[in-house]
Amino acid sequence: MYKIVKIALVVLGLVGVVLWLMLPDGKMPAAEAAQSGPMGAMFMLTYALMAIAVLFSLFFSLRSQFSNPESLKKSMFILGGFILVMAIAFVLATGSDVNLDEMARRGIDTTEGTVKNIGAGLNVFFILTIIAVGAMLWGGLKKMTSK
Repeated sequence: MYKIVKIALVVLGLVGVVLWLMLPDGKMPAAEAAQSGPMGAMFMLTYALMAIAVLFSLFFSLRSQFSNPESLKKSMFILGGFILVMAIAFVLATGSDVNLDEMARRGIDTTEGTVKNIGAGLNVFFILTIIAVGAMLWGGLKKMTSK
């Protein structure tokens, strides 16, 4: 199996080198260069390698999670906590923070739902930031008082 993976990586590397050599020169406008065949092939190769990496990472991490019940339990608590944070953030978001008529006048088609989703995303960020800072402070205080 290791030899097959090694050979596949060498072949993909050679394909990447050939595509790199086929790229348009710097004198071609960027819009045309982005539409060239070798550039598209390099993007497809990148997407394929990224998909392979993601699939293997998911497979091995899930296999590890399901082989250790304690780890799976801890992961489920963390996932539940994240879902709870997302629910709290969505409830706190109002969706009326922006004047929709003014946005429409400026040519930005926005709905109250879009504004609410953006507000919820910002709330998630702020809540997770507060949790992270609190965890660092808690760890630091715990370390300082244990000496």
